[in-house]
Amino acid sequence: MNPLLDKLHPYPFEKLRLLFDGVTPDANFRAISLGIGEPKHPTPPFICQALADSLSGLAVYPATAGSEALRGTIAAWLERRYGLPPLNPATQVLPVNGSREALFAFAQAVVDPGADALVVCPNPFYQIYEGAAFLAGAEPYFVNSDPARNFGSDYDSVPAAVWQRVQLLYLCSPGNPTGAVLSLTDWENLFALSERHDFIIAADECYSEIYHGAEAPLGALQAAHVLGLSTVDRPYARLVVFSSLSKRSNVPGLRSGFVAGDAEVLKKFLLYRTYHGGAMSPPVQAASIAAWNDESHVEENRAQYRAKFDAITPLLQEVLDVALPDAGFYLWADVSRTGLSDTEFARRLYAEYNVTVLPGSYLAREAHGGNPGRNRIRMALVAETAEGLEAARRIVQFCKNLDQ
Repeated sequence: MNPLLDKLHPYPFEKLRLLFDGVTPDANFRAISLGIGEPKHPTPPFICQALADSLSGLAVYPATAGSEALRGTIAAWLERRYGLPPLNPATQVLPVNGSREALFAFAQAVVDPGADALVVCPNPFYQIYEGAAFLAGAEPYFVNSDPARNFGSDYDSVPAAVWQRVQLLYLCSPGNPTGAVLSLTDWENLFALSERHDFIIAADECYSEIYHGAEAPLGALQAAHVLGLSTVDRPYARLVVFSSLSKRSNVPGLRSGFVAGDAEVLKKFLLYRTYHGGAMSPPVQAASIAAWNDESHVEENRAQYRAKFDAITPLLQEVLDVALPDAGFYLWADVSRTGLSDTEFARRLYAEYNVTVLPGSYLAREAHGGNPGRNRIRMALVAETAEGLEAARRIVQFCKNLDQ
């Protein structure tokens, strides 16, 4: 067996299962889970119909690069969404089977394991980044989020000796679990570091279409374009973005997303995927084209999340330190004022009120003297508003009972 497998940590939900082992929740309350970030809004019928209408495509082997129609649709969406100059769909866009598998596979394609490689990850982080680093033969280097920086990571704190070993930098903007969005200044600094130390940036943007303000989150390709990096000899050099339909269109089971950016990097990634077996099914491609071409269902979806967050956040602010995030569908709450740790809070809330939340320490690692997820919980507001409100009311009552 590959000895690198022994470096993998248990997934957060496995840790949660062990935390709840032996606990029988109060049967007076039906179960409500805020623990898993799985969209629960209904899938738009037109996407299902497009999938059903294309089942004849199951009779052919799909190309790893995807169809010209799908690549062109994704390129057009990127241009509309981020105000980009025309992209070359043949070289700058690649369909993938969801951002998760692509984020993992990307490290296997770009990391040179013989070069004492480091992969920089935010902390807290999406666990795939760490696993991808380990199984590519690299070591993860975590940069802690800072509440004082709107949960941004202080990359200026990373020593030059570390940057010299970095081959890949994973970013998530809007962030999971914090919802924080990188600013143009943030991107400018990161692009400069990438150029100086010759590492690739993998920008995970799967939450980009769920935002709570009037302005859509800044994207990595958009930042590069604004900074003049889209028209140089090598457009979007060392930058690849990852996105998905799962959250945007409520189709997590479709497993459909894309990578886009530096054509030189994508050429090598396509070669890897040809052997990796990463081709997207033709019916999924057809449904994806329908989804990327329509914005009305995305606007309706976003409006549902906004209404939900506007109703639930003030309730939770009565008992927890929590604020409306920039984007995404998570609340990242500090439970310190309850006197409980994040794991104690989650275990007791489950036992007493049958509500599941995810301890923040499970989403982060001990690094640089602390775990930035400690004493925080992540709540995924993915269900319908009524269920989310019921969960919030139970959390409020749970916290108030702690003071009695």
